[in-house]
Amino acid sequence: MKKLLVCCSLFSLALTAQNAWANDGNHYVPYVGIDYSYSNANAKLLRPNYNAASVILGSDYNRFFSTEVFYQHSDNSKKTSRNGNLSSRFQAGGLDMYGYLPLTCGRDLALVGTLGAGIYDFKKRYSNPYVKSGHDQGYGYRAGAGIFYSLSKNVALRGVARYVKLDKIKDIDHMMEYSAGLRYTFN
Repeated sequence: MKKLLVCCSLFSLALTAQNAWANDGNHYVPYVGIDYSYSNANAKLLRPNYNAASVILGSDYNRFFSTEVFYQHSDNSKKTSRNGNLSSRFQAGGLDMYGYLPLTCGRDLALVGTLGAGIYDFKKRYSNPYVKSGHDQGYGYRAGAGIFYSLSKNVALRGVARYVKLDKIKDIDHMMEYSAGLRYTFN
């Protein structure tokens, strides 16, 4: 319940900040994007590393604030454990809010801060037939920082380092995610 209250408070704070900047040419501009990410999970027995791709649908509301929904799918991470070879992967989907601190007059170059939440589904399979394979589903609370650079009016690059606190997922506490991506804005 505390985590839900924290998420709702952060979302309310972001909406309040967005309304405070409404005089700065408030407009709605949709965008799509794709990201590559490298994730390093802190698991109980192993430390799996994942390569993943994300598809993003978002909208800019002004030069300081945007929101986006994401879907992320990772490759298989293979590790050797005492229970046999372990193959694991994950899928995630959720919502992120972004705040921008422009370093130029427009927003050609900006520092980025992000908060969000998602649902994560980890699947694992052991080579040992006596060890149960399966999947764990839970929540991920995301916070990160990065940099944004516009290549043109419609095309931009973004790099973000993000901490993901996982909840209700057995054996995995949190992970660090490093992503780089391309986005196309419909101006």
